[in-house]
Parts: sequence; structure tokens; C-alpha cells
Amino acid sequence: MSQHRVQGGDLQSNLILLSHNRKVPSRMSSLMEMKEIFHNADAVCFDVDSTVIREEGIDELAKFCGVGDAVAEMTRRAMGGSVTFKAALTARLGLIRPSYEQVQKLISEHPPQLTPGIRELVSRLHQRGVQVFLVSGGFQSIVDHVAMQLNIPTANVYANRLKFYFNGEYAGFDETQPTAESGGKGKVISYLKEQFQFKKVVMIGDGATDMEACPPADCFIGFGGNVVRKQVKEKAKWYITHFDELLKELEER
Repeated sequence: MSQHRVQGGDLQSNLILLSHNRKVPSRMSSLMEMKEIFHNADAVCFDVDSTVIREEGIDELAKFCGVGDAVAEMTRRAMGGSVTFKAALTARLGLIRPSYEQVQKLISEHPPQLTPGIRELVSRLHQRGVQVFLVSGGFQSIVDHVAMQLNIPTANVYANRLKFYFNGEYAGFDETQPTAESGGKGKVISYLKEQFQFKKVVMIGDGATDMEACPPADCFIGFGGNVVRKQVKEKAKWYITHFDELLKELEER
């Protein structure tokens, strides 16, 4: 039987996927109330692809492996919410079949590009004593690289793990990770609330999987600075296109 290794450290080996209440309050939070939550947040969770970084990591990997166009279309459908995230991830990776060497080469030759303003925003949140997490449907190795640039500990990264055979060939992905499926980001936030006793958690992202994490997140901020997802722009009660907007919110008080 072939053996495989799992990419990345075992940061979530004891992660308990806690159930969370998805009932929507009868009185929906107003924009002012959400801004108040942001100002008083214990933790802020960021999506990574097309939010913290300018590109979609899986699309960049697909281009690198020669199947860019087909995978980009699958990504658009997944982020728009028209197919389940796990189904889209499985299909996309089935097309790409990246080797360990290709993933490492992508990171070294085409490192992810930070979105303007994110470094300053994360730094300001850290100065305020706010915990910052990266909760991504992307890949652990790429997201860890981003975390290092932002001085976010890798223990605060929740992402998907690619698996490789010992010869470096693609062997699938770890389907037990909560971020591998729709609703997974909400499970991570529930876990963080339980583990660290956070009272107010904010989720920021561009896609449908980010928006559906609220609740259990107390506030969702839609981000359209890199790409606009129609469904998110229409439904998000707080929608921004530049991180400077959040920096200004913090500086006003």
C-alpha cells in the first residue's frame, strides 16, 4: 500500500469541531452595531485568497501546473456559492494534481502578493491586543508563508493540507480539516470562541464561505478590494473595498 505524508504541522490534531447556533437574530445588526463589534473585537479572522492576498492561491497553482483557465472557472463558481466548497476543491485539485516540488517552487518563484493596507491593519489590530487569525480554504504551506509576512503565528492559521506520496506526487488533501467544506470556517470560529473564551469575533472575507461563518462570528465584513462576488456584495451589511476603511474606523476612536 502506498504511504503518504501530510503537508504542514499538526496544528489542529486536537481540534474539536463544536456545534454552533446558526439561528439568525430576529433583530438584525445595523451597520452601527457591527462597527461597535469591530471596535471591541477580541479576535479578527481573515480569509486569505482574494482578501489578505491579491490572488486565489489555487488559481495560481493551476496556472503554474498548466490548467489555469479550467480551474479559475471552478473557483468562480465555488466562491459564488453555486456548488459546495468541498466538491469544487476536490474537482480542482483533481485537475491540477500538484506535486510537492511544484508547490514549493510556486511559493519561491511566485510568492503571494499582499493586498494593500493589510499589513498596516493587522499591525494596528496587534497593537490593540486583538488576536488575528487566518481562516482559509487555501493551502497550509501558502497561508503559513503569508502569516509569516504579517507576524501572525502559524498556530493562528487554519487551512487545508495537501497530501503527497513519499516520491512527492499528489495524494489528495486532508478531508478531515474543517476548512475543506462549506460551513467549515464557522466551525473554526466556534472552536476559537470555546477555546479562548472570545466574546466578539469578526470575520472578514470576499466569498460565500466567509459570509456563512456569521454566525457564529458576531460580525461579517465583506471585502471587494480584489474581486467582487455579487452575492456577497448584495447580502453583506458592511462591505468595503480597501482596508484603509477599517484603519480609519479604528483611528476615529
